[in-house]
Amino acid sequence: MKTNRSSSKITLGPIRLAEIEKARERIQGIALRTPLIELLDAGGPARIYLKLENLQPIGSFKIRGAFNAMAVADQEALARGVYTASAGNMAQGIAWGARHLGVPCSVVVPEGAPQTKLEAVERLGGEILQVPFEEWWQVIVDHDYEPLADLVFIHPVSNPAMIAGNGTVGLEILEDLPDVDTVVVPYGGGGLSCGIASAIHSQRPQVKIFAAEVSTGAPLAASLVAGKPVKIDYQRSFVDGIGTAGLLDEMWPLASRLLAGSLVVKVEAVARTIGLLVDRARVVAEGAGAVSVAAALGGQAGGGKVVCVVSGGNLDLSVLDVILKGEVPGTQRRET
Repeated sequence: MKTNRSSSKITLGPIRLAEIEKARERIQGIALRTPLIELLDAGGPARIYLKLENLQPIGSFKIRGAFNAMAVADQEALARGVYTASAGNMAQGIAWGARHLGVPCSVVVPEGAPQTKLEAVERLGGEILQVPFEEWWQVIVDHDYEPLADLVFIHPVSNPAMIAGNGTVGLEILEDLPDVDTVVVPYGGGGLSCGIASAIHSQRPQVKIFAAEVSTGAPLAASLVAGKPVKIDYQRSFVDGIGTAGLLDEMWPLASRLLAGSLVVKVEAVARTIGLLVDRARVVAEGAGAVSVAAALGGQAGGGKVVCVVSGGNLDLSVLDVILKGEVPGTQRRET
């Protein structure tokens, strides 16, 4: 694979508040201003609030950054088509934006991507290209996929306009809960957490922004301990929206500077939290979206007023069925 753009040449800094405010103007009428609700009677150590990005038209926050990045791209080039590399939610964000703008869309996805998310991309008119996981990850690292080189590539994580669009979540949190103490954000590649941190720290630098990771794939936590990006042993789980074997090099300086740490939770806790959210709040969160809440319920985010970003709700019904039976997807016994 040839590389048109090396991630090692990309320098990212905190996104300026002015850029996040401009992003909010661009995505108005495209992305919802999602509600912030308190999770009552959950028995946690803090007052826990849920930022419900699972209610976006595509079921995740990705619509914000995806549309902002497309809005600032070269429109003449964009008319030829757009593509991204995504396991599901970002793919839907780009496909939604492409349909709105009337441009072709292709998505490079890893083999084994959730069928629910792939079907959603196809309903939105996106063309899916499935490749082995390693090849898919290399597209994200290289910022390029040679067979689609004539199209505009929107990086799913480290595009500054993408991060600015994600940062609009932070603006809304501060407007709805000005005295928030802590915000916990699921960490996949860092684009959401760093966008939110950029927005909030520009106005209230004392607010702690934590990443939340799942124990089967928590490279940020390991890297923060080591003081540099490190590789980890990654295991796939039903928490498919986050978790990798390593960090994107260009995101490390930004994440290590903006985030107060990474809160790591087990898949069992994520499954219990999904069930609790359905039972107590009538909220359906996918695995990645529930990680932040699981961390807060476990006391890892401390006390006070804690906002948990429920980043998405695109959960296969078969997985939800297993969870509601009190089991952990992928670990239950199979009939012989």
